[in-house]
Amino acid sequence: MGVAIRTAGEGDRELVVGLLDAAFQDDPVSRWVFPGDEHRRTTHPRLMAAFTDIVLAEGRVDVTEDGTACALWLPVPEGEHGDEDEAAADGPAELRAEIDPDNERVELIGRLTADVHPAGRAHEYLWMIGVAPDHQGQGLGTALIASVLDRCDREGLSAYLEASSARSRALYERLGFNPVGPALTLPDGPRMWPMWRDPRN
Repeated sequence: MGVAIRTAGEGDRELVVGLLDAAFQDDPVSRWVFPGDEHRRTTHPRLMAAFTDIVLAEGRVDVTEDGTACALWLPVPEGEHGDEDEAAADGPAELRAEIDPDNERVELIGRLTADVHPAGRAHEYLWMIGVAPDHQGQGLGTALIASVLDRCDREGLSAYLEASSARSRALYERLGFNPVGPALTLPDGPRMWPMWRDPRN
């Protein structure tokens, strides 16, 4: 049975934020950014809301029709890199000021991932994908990603992401992504794996 997918709009904002918050509360990278459980419970949703707003404005958010999973994609044109211009370079600092001013890790994660993001070739950037905890393991994430990868293949576009856990890395490898460059080891924290997928003919 196929998974029905639609493009989210502004009216889906709270749904998407809730999905991402629930899906990433116990993610290794989220736990590193917000190491205190209570602080993470109260502050993590604000970070997910900021990410959602950015992608609703500049990219595309796909959601399953039943509202149990979502994927956030940003198009990166040829020759562009996330931290090339001054406005983008200030983004992590502005995010920290807005979300959690005393937490330098909010800013640091943005700068570190921007530093490893491949430059030059046009690609679709899978920023985040979230599945409601009680619906994980049912193929929803795979369906969300595959729908965009099918388009990438038709249009000759590459795709990129950073896997935040060994489990998600294995999923992405099954979908044709390969590690690009060394793993990113967060200071006193977990690893992330930059991964790239060339279009299939």
